[in-house]
Amino acid sequence: MSAKVVLDWFLPLTGDSRTNLVLGGATDSDPARLGAASRPPELPYLTQIAQAAEYLGFESVLIPTGGGNQESWTMATALTQHTRRLEYLVAVRPGLVSPTLQAQVTATFQSVSEGRLRINVVAGGEDAEQRRFGDRLGHDGRYARAAEYLEVVRRLWTGEVVTYRGDYFDIESAFIPPIAKVPEIYLGGSSDAAIDVAAEHADVYLTWGEPPAQAGEKIARVADRSASRGRKLRYGIRLHVIARPTSDEAWAIADALVAGLDPAVVANRRAAFAASGSVGQQRQFALTNGGTSRAELEIHPGLWAGASLVRGGAGTALVGSYAEVAGLIEEYRAVGFGEFVLSGYPHLEEAYWFAEGVRPELARRGLL
Repeated sequence: MSAKVVLDWFLPLTGDSRTNLVLGGATDSDPARLGAASRPPELPYLTQIAQAAEYLGFESVLIPTGGGNQESWTMATALTQHTRRLEYLVAVRPGLVSPTLQAQVTATFQSVSEGRLRINVVAGGEDAEQRRFGDRLGHDGRYARAAEYLEVVRRLWTGEVVTYRGDYFDIESAFIPPIAKVPEIYLGGSSDAAIDVAAEHADVYLTWGEPPAQAGEKIARVADRSASRGRKLRYGIRLHVIARPTSDEAWAIADALVAGLDPAVVANRRAAFAASGSVGQQRQFALTNGGTSRAELEIHPGLWAGASLVRGGAGTALVGSYAEVAGLIEEYRAVGFGEFVLSGYPHLEEAYWFAEGVRPELARRGLL
């Protein structure tokens, strides 16, 4: 196993803030909060983040998808014109457009960006969020549909003229313009249905942050199923980060973020997470009991679950000194994770804190 790690960053398409942990998630269930970001998700600000990520040596940025977001493909395409090397990990919900159209979009994006696309397949998630897009298919059905979707898309990318008749798609004589570079597929999910689809179709299995041993057990499950199909995946993990010269400085910021939360908002969000149909969201919810003290939220040395109190999706952060954060990344690397999709509040400044402080530590450990 290579010791090297890949570092990616995140674009907050719901907006950004120094103090509001609710922002930045892929889904926000409260329409009243849309447009309330202290830093709205407008192209000039997102361009600053993308250009900073490129300048600081991150390989790609994750572009989320959701009802409360700016639309991911439009924003990613615009940003390719403001960067030169940075790649774009664009989130896709299979089934909201046809796989033929999706293959065509990806081929065009590769042409426009000179081959800088990766695709993050978001198949499961919340039923209520899917219904906002007119999709009433249940959780396992969405993963079964995603498997068909990815089969069709991949065949089209090879230049094949595709006729396909499945449970979800009936396609006749489809083809697309030649694609300059086939993008890699990232896929996450904690359910058995998700792991089966990842084992069959993904290049990278991407999971939300859990304690290293627990996350390593998930890797083992995926590795077993992919090996049975004659495949070998790479593994990535999605985490926030608060890194400062000293541990005390970093934890003071984490404590301040929680202290600023409205208890009513915490209670409402926790109730929503408890009722979630997403296995991954249930696992994030289970990491804490809803308490707000550091002792309750530090679920592994240096791993803080404060964002999980109010933020859907990835809810854990690496917190500590530069050396401590680098050490925790090394710990995740030891259980099999090679790619780290990171973010912080606010995303522009935290990219600099991490890159200028933690990257040199990782280099000294031979991880870059």
